[in-house]
Amino acid sequence: MGRVDNKIKTISKLAEISEELRANGKRIVLCHGVFDLLHIGHIRYFNQAKEHGDVLIVTLTPDHYVDKGPDRPAFTEILRAEALASLGETDYVAINEWPTAEETLRAIRPHVYAKGDEFKNIDNDPLGKIGKEADVVREIGAELVFTSDIVYSSSNLINRYLNRNSEELDEYLKMFRKRYRLD
Repeated sequence: MGRVDNKIKTISKLAEISEELRANGKRIVLCHGVFDLLHIGHIRYFNQAKEHGDVLIVTLTPDHYVDKGPDRPAFTEILRAEALASLGETDYVAINEWPTAEETLRAIRPHVYAKGDEFKNIDNDPLGKIGKEADVVREIGAELVFTSDIVYSSSNLINRYLNRNSEELDEYLKMFRKRYRLD
């Protein structure tokens, strides 16, 4: 685990490391998300993000701020950080301390903040998290880039392939949704 442990830092330590990296002319890219069930969409996202700089930092949402439904995240923040740190493309990993990446962006001050293509239409974000993060990106003089590749959703994958409901319950829920549409 040695190499993996060396990649996992606190946000405050990453702020110091980022300052040194900038002083040495390195271009820093930050990715942020839940990364509950690591999949090929994430890997391609990290690969494309890394193309925008020299150092890739990935931060993840802590367990108590994950709002993906009951029994989520499926993996604890420590396990998610370990999985991210085991990837060759990631240089550093940290567990965020806040519900969004706003304060993390201010602390690390990356040159580039990379998000997946599914976040490109900021107006479609019902909670406004991406819009607030985009404001901070402008505030710190960074660049917001969107990677473009296949898009998967950990939540959809978990719900589709790791469903805990019986077939009968799924059928009932499907019928219920049709009968009592909320839109």
